Amino acid sequence: MKQFLLLLREDVEKLNELSPKEMEGLANAHMNWANKLAEAGHLISGDGLHEKGVLITGKDCVIKDGPYLESKEIIGGYYLLQADDLEKIVALAKECPTHLYGGTTEIRPIMEMEDYEQ
Repeated sequence: MKQFLLLLREDVEKLNELSPKEMEGLANAHMNWANKLAEAGHLISGDGLHEKGVLITGKDCVIKDGPYLESKEIIGGYYLLQADDLEKIVALAKECPTHLYGGTTEIRPIMEMEDYEQ
C-alpha cells in the first residue's frame, strides 16, 4: 500500500470563535474519524499540532518563531494514511472533520524508492 500525509490547514480565527462545546465536538469528530480509519486499516498515525513552533530557514539557519504563515491559516494537525491509490485517499479525506469549520486538507504522497529511480 502507498502512504499519504494529510496536512490539516485550519482557519485560526474560525477555531477561536468556537464554543467549548463545539471544540469538544470537533475533537470527538476527529477521534471518531481516526477510529474509523484505523478499523479499515488506513490509519498509520495522526496528531494535532501546537499553534506555535520554530522555523529554520536559509543556509545560515535563521531561526524564527511560529506561526509561519503570513495568513490566518495554520497547519493544525496531520494524518499519515495508507491506501492502494490517491483516489481512495481523496475519498477518505473528504470525510475529514477539519472541513467542518472552514479548514482544508492537503494530501501529499510519501515518496517511495522507485520514485527516486525514475
